[in-house]
Amino acid sequence: MTLALNIDTRAWRANIKSVQDSFPGLVPVAKGNGYGFSLEALAREAARMNEDCIAVGIAEEVAVVRAAGWSRDVVVLNPWRPFDAAATALLEEPGVITTVSRLEDLDALVRQYPRARVLVELRTSMNRHGLTLEEVAAVDTGTLGFEGWAIHLPPTGALAEAQTLASTGVAHQRGAVWVSHLDATHYAKLRTHLGGSTRMRIGTKLWMGDASTYSATGTVLDLHRVSRGTRFGYHNGKVTRDGWLAVVSGGTAHGIALAAPKKLKSLRDRVNATAEWALDEVGRQVSPFRIGKKKASFAEPPHMHASMLFLPGADPGVQVGDEVPVTCRMTTTTFDELRWN
Repeated sequence: MTLALNIDTRAWRANIKSVQDSFPGLVPVAKGNGYGFSLEALAREAARMNEDCIAVGIAEEVAVVRAAGWSRDVVVLNPWRPFDAAATALLEEPGVITTVSRLEDLDALVRQYPRARVLVELRTSMNRHGLTLEEVAAVDTGTLGFEGWAIHLPPTGALAEAQTLASTGVAHQRGAVWVSHLDATHYAKLRTHLGGSTRMRIGTKLWMGDASTYSATGTVLDLHRVSRGTRFGYHNGKVTRDGWLAVVSGGTAHGIALAAPKKLKSLRDRVNATAEWALDEVGRQVSPFRIGKKKASFAEPPHMHASMLFLPGADPGVQVGDEVPVTCRMTTTTFDELRWN
């Protein structure tokens, strides 16, 4: 009786193969919660793909993918900092490639860890990490194992930006160019433009590219007939009308109902956000659990491992033990069970 991710294994792997065929030099990305599939599962799938390198988010994730059986190169995407003890401990491990994004950090590695393998990151319009184009001329990798230039583009992908950054880096020091967020056509154009080695880091498109190949379900754990005025829940609130309380597996411990802030781009976005706020104010928050043809409302905020829903009317539409669909944000959800069908 768990929050489960149900995977159509054959179809899911078919999507992976399609992406792999479209991007020569692919580097699978396995980080965070493993895009909902877990780091361990993604490490095993990456091994099946027979690529020579996997990318993780932070140094602590290297041990996780190693324990899952990955034995080839691992690139750590989060840039190294001198105060990062976990990343520093990996600097002279032969199979680990460290990302460097500041000149002072690069100089420190040249002096203190001359055998480290490094990627030098260039700053894109995302303005997260990386050297500016003006700083490229000062790059001196000394005796470090220089693996190339890293370019983390915005999700929309920008070919012209990638070409400018890559050309500047390669003109200073030859090396592979590691990019993200280009479509197959633009990636092919970049490879032609550079005439050299390129690597394509892909996570979302690789593992989550075909949403029809996986689905999430929660289990109805309890069902109670209630009438208006009945008290319930942690806050001992009152039911506002007759209906049912359903307790369903899946709560805050799994990431259920957790959402990132939304960027309101249009009038329609603002109207929708205002409507959601109004529903919250009257205690009618829509849950991600679908009962019948629509999403049920939360009776109260979700708990650690379960959520309480309110189902109006005489017929709840479910029974104890039924599995119900749940819409999850895969990058914030941890499932109790992965079912490989």
